[in-house]
Amino acid sequence: MIDNMTKQISRLFDFPYYQLNKNPQERCFNFKKGNEWQSISSKQYVLEANKVSASLLSLGIKPNDKIAIITENNNVNWHILDIGILQIGAQNIPLYATLSEKDYTYILQHSDATICFVSSDEIYNKVKAIATDTQLKNIFSLENMDTSYSWNYFLKLGEKENYNSKISTLKNNVKTDDLATIIYTSGTTGTPKGVMLSHKNIISAVFSVDASLQPIHKKPIRVISYLPICHIFERASNYFNQYNSAEIYFAESIEKLGDTIREVKPHYLAIVPRLLEKIFDKIVDKGSHLNGVKKVLFFWALNLAETYEPYSKNRPWYHFKLAIANLFIFSKWRKALGNNLQYMISGSAPLQPKLVRIFTAAKIPVFEGYGMTESSPSGSVNDLRNQNFKIGTVGKAVKGVELKIAEDGEILMKGDNIMLGYYKNPEMTAKTIIDGYLYTGDIGKIDAEGFLTITDRKKEIFKTSGGKYIAPAALESQLKQSRFIEQVLVVGEGEKMPAAIIQLNIDFVVEWAKRHQHKIKEISTDKKIRARIQKEIEYYNESFGKWEQIKKFEITPDEWTIEAGHLTPTLKMKRKIILKKYRSLYQKIYNVS
Repeated sequence: MIDNMTKQISRLFDFPYYQLNKNPQERCFNFKKGNEWQSISSKQYVLEANKVSASLLSLGIKPNDKIAIITENNNVNWHILDIGILQIGAQNIPLYATLSEKDYTYILQHSDATICFVSSDEIYNKVKAIATDTQLKNIFSLENMDTSYSWNYFLKLGEKENYNSKISTLKNNVKTDDLATIIYTSGTTGTPKGVMLSHKNIISAVFSVDASLQPIHKKPIRVISYLPICHIFERASNYFNQYNSAEIYFAESIEKLGDTIREVKPHYLAIVPRLLEKIFDKIVDKGSHLNGVKKVLFFWALNLAETYEPYSKNRPWYHFKLAIANLFIFSKWRKALGNNLQYMISGSAPLQPKLVRIFTAAKIPVFEGYGMTESSPSGSVNDLRNQNFKIGTVGKAVKGVELKIAEDGEILMKGDNIMLGYYKNPEMTAKTIIDGYLYTGDIGKIDAEGFLTITDRKKEIFKTSGGKYIAPAALESQLKQSRFIEQVLVVGEGEKMPAAIIQLNIDFVVEWAKRHQHKIKEISTDKKIRARIQKEIEYYNESFGKWEQIKKFEITPDEWTIEAGHLTPTLKMKRKIILKKYRSLYQKIYNVS
């Protein structure tokens, strides 16, 4: 399937042309203006992309030139620009909007970007302020405005000359192995690295996942784009959606995602674990506010779902009870999520197995997968067909990808999806790709059936002063099941025991205090709250050996956010930054100065 399809799609810009020829959509991309949804068709998408190519050529852009794009929210012009850049042999350099001016300077300079597109005046001003320290020649907005740097002004630049023949020639010259994009890692540790991905890398990832998930046949397929488009998970998902002629709807923001889901009624959803945890917490919170029989029934259904096993492994009596739970409780969950969701695919970070069980029992299967920017981002995925679904794992290797475990437990990966290397960093490339295998930096195991389980990040595992190894991700995943705990960082490298720095679920803790008629003076030092958190820790400690158990903890007075630098745009913790911010709490735990 992949070999046959690559005859028609061998470069990323082939996806919109394929859609236009095979199954053109009137509502290819959909976006909100005011309170109204507006759309562009497959035909408009291609026409506008060609206008972009013409304007770039008018500015002197040549093959292998680098174009940076910075956007807060996903929007149609990002995709139009993406295709317009790629089809003339240039490369797209996406950046997170949450980066500092220092990070902008580093990435723009390191990537050799000569033009930068931004989604707001705020970002425009930030980039303009550091432009002299980079190779930038032009900065344009993705918005239509009455300025000399607006999107509409940019598109008019290509109208002075007919570039159709030149665009066609340049398209034909682009090869599948050519560099398509450089994606800079979000920098959870150290300086961001520029991951070089070819057209083939990302296309192979799209088709391998397509072979596993077998997209829904019901037409039209509606999906929501809301995760940061500069992240490879969302970007590859969008190419996947274009290939399957899905109607793509852009959420206004993550905060309004719930409203968008209810309006759009999507058929599948790409999701990151922290977001699914938040959705689940909101559902449980609503259940907690029910009364009488309704509340009893809600938590009965929840407890039932926690013991779900796929492929009818539970007894017939269990499935009879589950049918009742689905009729009276889980049907309301499905309605709140649009009533059309056939599955959710989770990636980017470890997912609690409990959530996979509960949502799958509720007829909203969650397929956890594994990959990274360096693998475009495919690697493995769960799939309900052919016994390819096992809770607690990240599935089997997708088509065209080989997975194996090194002697020290590190996961190695090989396939057409593996990056070309790190931009301007041959030494790091040589350490990361050896004999064609990507050394992922993740620790895991593959069982007899071929299912992969991730146990931790190699760089995050640490030793206590007693020589015991601690895998923080496993502890953190357990502790985050507590409704009291929003985020948690397990620390203790070189110390006598592991400890935790905790950010509480403020809304839940405040509600809990009201129910117990307790007035909170200072949330991080409140004795009653600390006693309750201690009980939570003792409960979850039971799952671990004595040397692994959390012995002490401290509570942060503030919330961890993307804006403040605690979290990446996909809600993963920036461990070094969090530890630096709360150094005083660390010192308090271990009595060090």
